[in-house]
Amino acid sequence: MTTQEHSARSFNTLPLAPAMLANLQQLGYLTMTPIQAASLPITLAGRDLIAQAKTGSGKTASFGLPLLTRLNPRRFAVQAMVLCPTRELADQVTQELRRLARSADNIKILTLVGGSTMRPQISSLEHGAHIVVGTPGRIMDHLQRETLNLEALNTLVLDEADRMLDMGFYDDIAYVSRHCPQDRQTLLFSATYPDGVMRLARQFMREPQEVKLLEQHEESKIRQRFYKVEDGQRLQAVAALLLHYRPVSTLAFCNTKQQCRSLLETLHAHGIKALTLNGDMEQRERDQVLIQFANRSCSVLVATDVAARGLDIDKLEMVINVDVTPDPEIHVHRIGRTGRADQNGWALNLCAPSERNRIINIAKTLAIEPEWHELDELEDDDQSPLIPPMVTLQILGGRKEKIRPGDVLGALTGDAGFTREQVGKISVTDASTYVAVARDIAIEAVKKLSAGKVKGKTVKVRAL
Repeated sequence: MTTQEHSARSFNTLPLAPAMLANLQQLGYLTMTPIQAASLPITLAGRDLIAQAKTGSGKTASFGLPLLTRLNPRRFAVQAMVLCPTRELADQVTQELRRLARSADNIKILTLVGGSTMRPQISSLEHGAHIVVGTPGRIMDHLQRETLNLEALNTLVLDEADRMLDMGFYDDIAYVSRHCPQDRQTLLFSATYPDGVMRLARQFMREPQEVKLLEQHEESKIRQRFYKVEDGQRLQAVAALLLHYRPVSTLAFCNTKQQCRSLLETLHAHGIKALTLNGDMEQRERDQVLIQFANRSCSVLVATDVAARGLDIDKLEMVINVDVTPDPEIHVHRIGRTGRADQNGWALNLCAPSERNRIINIAKTLAIEPEWHELDELEDDDQSPLIPPMVTLQILGGRKEKIRPGDVLGALTGDAGFTREQVGKISVTDASTYVAVARDIAIEAVKKLSAGKVKGKTVKVRAL
């Protein structure tokens, strides 16, 4: 980057308050990402925006900064609202907005999502909030019960709009948008542009500016290989690839739920610890699967595109496309889950003769020459099972009992005598706390935690 380009992408070129600029610098936001550089001049000027952006592109700051700039902290009323497809994404957005809002006086941000009870949300709303982040269905519930008042709203953000539409939220989004004041700024972010997104934009936006950034992932980050298979060999081929490459965490995409179930059975038969996500799961089960996958105590997560919505796992080493998707944009989205930040990633694709045309379209979209391989090139000299490095322990008790990650880490590294390196990710949900520990200490860790205390109380612990 030339010095000139560098200064053009500095946050100092934006009309932001000095306290906000100082906070950005403290948070390590040094230069704007391409989506921020393209969208912030438009959004800070108060214009409506449609932006094409993926998870991990820096889009939260692209809507967070204009939304915080327009906020009056002394007015205790909801002035901005962000709609997200999933609870996980809503939580991520809330955390990021809290970090961006650190320089202002007490700005109150509330997360309103399904899967948790209404009562605490209603009482939090009664105490007043400046910003709400939520899923369309739950926000609609609050509007129907008249527990959420949007009269003071000046900014509406639709984050991952394409995902929300895929999940069938069009009518809910329309209902929520109609309950917002007409005189507002609307910002829409979407990785792809299906018809529904444009229909939403026409219906609820005022002369929006468009920003499209077709940034491909740098070639070096994601290595793609295409393996020729016959349909009947597909599932065995996935096991062969995993045992050959031996990645710590792999996301395997199937086109159907049935294919996910069949693959899960095949992997279990090979001693590979795999879990699946599907749309029929309760939120609690979904949380448990995601936690085990993200903390490296499950080697493979098998999912359809619908089930993997809003999934953002750092350090994902491999994506395997068990079936080729007919939509090249979805293919880009799938493989873009690996090779994040400064990590490298593998994208392996299994392709039957009937799917050749799909590969031709994908190659055109990505402007690549597919690298073809045969399955019999794989050496299977290491047939030892693929065992994840961590085990997840579930502790009964979570946010409701005011347990924090530090309490669990303290219990493990204090009285229990384990080292910081033997403890992995700690995730606290409403009713449970999950902690990843090194596989070789799991049994002992369960014993010591059960015998000891967390936050001064005896707790129930089990390994998942």
